[in-house]
Amino acid sequence: MIKLAANLAFLYQEFEFLDRFSMATRDGFTGVEYLFPYDWQPLVLKKHLEDNGLKQVLFNLSPGDWNKGERGLASLPDRQLDFQETVSQALDYAAELDCRSLHVMAGLTAQSVSKQQQEGVFVENLLWASAKANAYDIDLLIEPINRQDMPNYFLSDFEHAAEIIETLNLPNLKLQFDIYHCQKIHGEVPNRLSKYLPITGHIQIANPPGRNEPDFGELNFPHLFDVIVDAGYSGWVGCEYKPSSTTQETLVWAEKYLAAEHA
Repeated sequence: MIKLAANLAFLYQEFEFLDRFSMATRDGFTGVEYLFPYDWQPLVLKKHLEDNGLKQVLFNLSPGDWNKGERGLASLPDRQLDFQETVSQALDYAAELDCRSLHVMAGLTAQSVSKQQQEGVFVENLLWASAKANAYDIDLLIEPINRQDMPNYFLSDFEHAAEIIETLNLPNLKLQFDIYHCQKIHGEVPNRLSKYLPITGHIQIANPPGRNEPDFGELNFPHLFDVIVDAGYSGWVGCEYKPSSTTQETLVWAEKYLAAEHA
């Protein structure tokens, strides 16, 4: 079964953020995700989740100073103490919100060290963070992001991400498989889904070229959903897309999946 989560950072832009929880429930979602929770106190978010019968399924570690161009700290040399602070902060939020998955943003390619040295920092930080998260029974996710949307992002290849996960062989380090990014980076999404679903902890969806809803673009999402179901994936599928009109109007494609969750 496809289990959909509304990404409240992308969907329901016509509403204030805290009002988006009730909109997701209205439309049949039972889970939500978003980029960052840190502008709100955990208890405020928890109340909105509980009042609307929603499960928090994912959010990101703090990326550093987003307004100054930072896009994660996990691979950055000389920022390991800052990274550790973001891990502790995210774990505190996750514990309060009963969230079992956290996305660890790698950050941009450093100019001061070699790629191999930067990967060493990334691996060291993932090992440290994995041990901390394991005590909370929380999975850490790493996600390849295409460099057209996020120029100079360090982790921009699915094979690279899979190699790190398989080499470290940590029980709570998994792949965040974003179908939109996969298509932009590599193409051949069905083949890569089949290959990487065994190490995947979370899936996100949007349809290129405009990063819109699944039935508006170049990919055949009914087929991709069949691939996901046939592979036995039982995790969440996050709707991280840019609605081409109001969010509710773009959810026609999702009605049968949302109805199945409530059956």
